[in-house]
Amino acid sequence: MSEEFSLVKVNRVKDPKKLTDMEKKHIPVIKAPDSVKAKEPFTVSIKVGGIDGVEHPNILGHWINWLELYAGERFLGKAEFAPTVATPETTFHIILEGPAELKVIEFCNLHGLWESKKKIDVK
Repeated sequence: MSEEFSLVKVNRVKDPKKLTDMEKKHIPVIKAPDSVKAKEPFTVSIKVGGIDGVEHPNILGHWINWLELYAGERFLGKAEFAPTVATPETTFHIILEGPAELKVIEFCNLHGLWESKKKIDVK
């Protein structure tokens, strides 16, 4: 039997065609263009969970504490959230010089680290 999530390693979607409820509420959803112009700013919006209406709780004792955005291994920014008063979503305005894979890592205080990636073509 496979575990539903891990507290000791980064969690990723196992099968994109068969998301579990745990994945639906923990995976960072990255909204960004597929292609951008080099050295021109663009918007990246990130929301944790909410896939198929399965929202992550935002209560004392169970919430998304933070998320970080990377281009490859290059750190681009971080957003922190508090329970009951902040929803786990944010927007970054970034610039890329060449093709990159955006990576978001988020931390749920009960279910550990979760990661999503999105490739961006830069022209």
